[in-house]
Amino acid sequence: MKIITVLVTAAALVSGVPAQASANAPEVSAKAAVLISADTGEVIYARRSGEKLPMASTTKIMTVLLTLESAQKMGDLYEEFTVDSEAIHVEGSSMGLLEGDTVTKYALCCGMLLPSGNDAANAAAVRIAGSLEGFAELMNARAAELGLKSTHFVTPSGLEGEGHGSSACDMALLAREALRDPTFREICSSYEMETEFGSPPYRRWLKNTNRLLTMDEGVYGVKTGYTDEAGRCLVSACKRDGRDMICVTLNDPDDWNDHLALYSYGAETAVTEDITLPQEVRIDLAGGEQEQITASPLGSSLTLTTLSASQEDISFRVIASPFVYAPVRQGDRIGELAVELSGREINRLPLYADTDAEIYLPAEEPEEESLYSRIINALRRVFS
Repeated sequence: MKIITVLVTAAALVSGVPAQASANAPEVSAKAAVLISADTGEVIYARRSGEKLPMASTTKIMTVLLTLESAQKMGDLYEEFTVDSEAIHVEGSSMGLLEGDTVTKYALCCGMLLPSGNDAANAAAVRIAGSLEGFAELMNARAAELGLKSTHFVTPSGLEGEGHGSSACDMALLAREALRDPTFREICSSYEMETEFGSPPYRRWLKNTNRLLTMDEGVYGVKTGYTDEAGRCLVSACKRDGRDMICVTLNDPDDWNDHLALYSYGAETAVTEDITLPQEVRIDLAGGEQEQITASPLGSSLTLTTLSASQEDISFRVIASPFVYAPVRQGDRIGELAVELSGREINRLPLYADTDAEIYLPAEEPEEESLYSRIINALRRVFS
């Protein structure tokens, strides 16, 4: 892939965890908490947000993310298969899987994000990696890719294993990545969903354990969790007064109210900034009548929830193949626009071709008539 810088800025934005919250920040009951901008990842509020703690079933955010990424790669999100009989025998919350049940990866994602099924998490793990241990390796590799420095996964469900844990900050960044997937977002924002599984499969309803979805109309996810060791854990996302935010609390006996209070604080503290996007970006074209083709993102601007970022802090990179090959039709997706805040990528937007680009066909030069052709043509004239 080729990366073309179209705007470079030296401006820097401090996005580290603040030493202490502002004087008007709410008091929360959580052992650890963080509130970030869903757009930029900037920290709006933090309390012991880098400390590694057990996070219970919020673990399933990673399990669902890997399940959806596996389905995208394999093209089997709705492909039916029989669950592993041993995997589904697990304690705790369940989506109701039984031995011999036929299910899909999509149904398992619903079972993990709504009723928090440990059986669904194990079934997905074995289907993807062949074993729980193998899936844990995939989880930790993905965590490393995302830069989650205080996170280690042992189980796909969140049932405690030795060393299993994460920080509030890491879980917020994980949720931010998962919410980029439209299927993840659709499922986790649903209070209830109808899906199909069983032997034979039949339709049934699953309900979400996230009460925040009914307590505030701006909330659109994400995942609850509870064990005796971890206490009440909650990862949520909310758009309040145009501010798009993600909140995480670990070991919090009053998590519902704490999240709502933090969103109110975030709406007062953060601002929205409209960022102008580059238009008619040029991408190299191969096999066409011209050497380049222009492309644009949808819309001319991007609204960001931020503490202090402005247009001068934003840079853009065009990500595309070394060459886009003709023919190209107007509206074809031919690349991506990476949006960066002080050199750190915060978003990617599709780039669409502005015009058609036809294949270049050189004009054919007349060839000298061969002796054979002259003889055949002469015979045709004689017999005609």
